[in-house]
Amino acid sequence: MSSSKGKDVHEGSSSNSSSSSSALMVVVDDQNHHHHHHQQQQQQFERGDEAAPTPVISRYESQKRRDWYTFGQYLRNQRPPLAISQCNSSHVLEFLRYLDQFGKTKVHLNGCGFFGEPEPAGPCTCPLRQAWGSLDALIGRLRAAYEENGGSSDTNPFASGAIRVYLREVRDSQSKARGIPYKKKKKKKIPINTHQQGKYNLFQIFIYIYICVCVI
Repeated sequence: MSSSKGKDVHEGSSSNSSSSSSALMVVVDDQNHHHHHHQQQQQQFERGDEAAPTPVISRYESQKRRDWYTFGQYLRNQRPPLAISQCNSSHVLEFLRYLDQFGKTKVHLNGCGFFGEPEPAGPCTCPLRQAWGSLDALIGRLRAAYEENGGSSDTNPFASGAIRVYLREVRDSQSKARGIPYKKKKKKKIPINTHQQGKYNLFQIFIYIYICVCVI
């Protein structure tokens, strides 16, 4: 009787241990599967399989975005704040004058002994300004950004005549003050092919003869 009971206990413990082992194996297998899946996701993330490649932005585009943000921040700091849709050429001119305080180009005043000297011999107290070339390039980028962000070319404040006049005045005044003449870029002439020119002359002669014959 006791041996039978001991046998039952032994079989029961064996059955319990086997079921526990099975349950443990299931848990371990599930953990291993979860760990393997996590590793796959991590590898995919590191390889960038599921992420779209980041587009490379050119230096011009990057600068244009920074300029557009800076101008928008300038308008928001006004009292009262201004929206881009409320902006006109007067606000653009105020913005350009505001930027002069951050300029690095020495512009000699009329009373300065170095006025008109391209290479001054010593320091002076004349103010630093934004160079004309920098302002001209800035306006070009803002003009493009305005239309790229939904603005109309007809109402583009950066393309107004007042802005062009201001830039021309800055260019001329800085040229005189710094003694550096402004050289306008010459447009390249497109060479005319002599063969095509000969064909054009023959065509003119043909037209002339045709007109003479018709008149006669």
